[in-house]
Amino acid sequence: MVEIVNSLNIGAWRDFVAQQPEGNIFHTPEMFQVFARAKGYQPELWAAVDSNGLPLALLPTTTVTLVGGPFRLLTSRALAYGSIVCQRSPEGASALAALLAEYRQRAKGKVLFTELRNLSDLSHLQQPIQDCGYTYEDHVNYLIDIGCQPEQVLANIGARTRKHIRHGLNKGSVVVEQMNERAKLTTWYEVVAKTYRMARVPLADRSLFEAAYDVLHPKGMIQFWLARVGEDYVAASAELLYKDLIYGWYGGVDRDYAHEQPGIMLMWHILSWGAENGFRTYDFGGAGRLTEQYGVRDFKAKFGGALVCYGRNTLIHSPRLFKLSKLGYQIMTRRGHSEKRIIKSEQ
Repeated sequence: MVEIVNSLNIGAWRDFVAQQPEGNIFHTPEMFQVFARAKGYQPELWAAVDSNGLPLALLPTTTVTLVGGPFRLLTSRALAYGSIVCQRSPEGASALAALLAEYRQRAKGKVLFTELRNLSDLSHLQQPIQDCGYTYEDHVNYLIDIGCQPEQVLANIGARTRKHIRHGLNKGSVVVEQMNERAKLTTWYEVVAKTYRMARVPLADRSLFEAAYDVLHPKGMIQFWLARVGEDYVAASAELLYKDLIYGWYGGVDRDYAHEQPGIMLMWHILSWGAENGFRTYDFGGAGRLTEQYGVRDFKAKFGGALVCYGRNTLIHSPRLFKLSKLGYQIMTRRGHSEKRIIKSEQ
């Protein structure tokens, strides 16, 4: 018998995610704790468990609210950043169907829509997902093979970008460093915030990154990177680490220093570090829809990754309110659309 619950034993939860091929960092209790500590984020755990209370399927969602008060519902969305994960068995698939049906019934009226961001190939689960009302649409991403020597990673990168990297290494004007002091979060956040302001895209509250540093950094599940030219910090990045994968989470580049290519140099140091430290894949965190112009995809394409399409699934709980909210967001971000190429990943 399958039961739908909203809490789990931490050990059983952690082990379940680690054992599933599709389990990713966004399914972990650690990431749940990060969102729970962040302003404007409200995580919820939805799980289907067996008669012994052991998980068969998970759906961790995070409600993100841009504006409070009377407009809260218009700006609230539930995001499953790592999509769903379930046991690879008929029992697991059945548990997932029950979980999605229960969630749909209980989430109505709380958020505009729920979005499953698929980070791996879930084609074998698309039938039960779509049967529960989740519409599928293509959404692409770039995955870079870093399970080799850094020299091979460099060789796989586009010729022009490879030239920029070699020139930057020889010139030495861009200094890239890992951030291992919490006090430097102020500097890191300022670099990223400037990027998001230019793009007219809302940036998560600083508390999200403070929580990520406090919860994930001691466990080796995140890295914060900074790049500087002289004394000026001009690029920043946050990378999530889980299993053998590095996930590009947040980042930004000061375009006043574009001639120094700090974004490219920062990206190279991350890829090189990953190759040297036993990681196999770098996940670029999304590259939009191929039918739409998206500058950030052009940047990511330079690094020689494989273009994959795992897609997204969306369940709209209130179609009329969703249409109104989408129009408002498009107006708000319209001016900055051309600047989105400087943002590292999609949020």
